[in-house]
Amino acid sequence: MLKKVVIAVPKSLDEAAEFLAQMGKEQRATDVIQSGLNAEVDRLKAKAMAGAKPHQDKISQLVEGLFAFAEAHRDELTDHGKRKTVEVPTGTFGWRMTPLSVSLRDAESILKSLRSLGLQRFIRIKEEVSKEAMLKEPDVAKTVKGVSISQREEFVAKPAELEVEIATQVDKLKKAAS
Repeated sequence: MLKKVVIAVPKSLDEAAEFLAQMGKEQRATDVIQSGLNAEVDRLKAKAMAGAKPHQDKISQLVEGLFAFAEAHRDELTDHGKRKTVEVPTGTFGWRMTPLSVSLRDAESILKSLRSLGLQRFIRIKEEVSKEAMLKEPDVAKTVKGVSISQREEFVAKPAELEVEIATQVDKLKKAAS
C-alpha cells in the first residue's frame, strides 16, 4: 500500500513568505552537505593520486627500459620487420602505426587555398535543420511532418538570499496533487 505524503499549503501571503524562507533554509542545508561531500571527494581524489604517483612513475621507468631493450633488439625481436608484436609469457610489447590523422592550422586560409586549387571535394558543406528559424515561424514549422514545437509552464520559487531558483514543471505538480 502506497502512503501519500500530506503536503502543507500556506493559508495566507505571510505563510507563503514563510514557505519561501523555509525553502531557503533547507536549500542552504543541502548546499552545506553537498559542499562537504565535494570537499571530501576532492580530498580522497588527491590522496588517491598521491598514492598512485609512485606506481605511475615506476611504470614510466619500466616502459622506458623496455623500449630501450626493444629498440636495441628490434630486428631480431620482429624477425627483421616481419612482425610487430613480441609475445612473452607475461604479456606482449611491440610497435604499431596509429591511424592517419589530419591537423589544421588556420582553417579559413586552408579553405581559401582549397577553393583556388579546385579541391572542393575536401570541403564539407553541412546541412542541418535550423531550430532557431523554426521558432521564428512556429505555425509554418508545425506543418512539417515530424516537427513539434512545445512549451511548458513552470512554477518557480526563489528564496531571496539564494542564487538558485527552484523550478518544477507545472504538469508534474498537478499530477502529484491528484
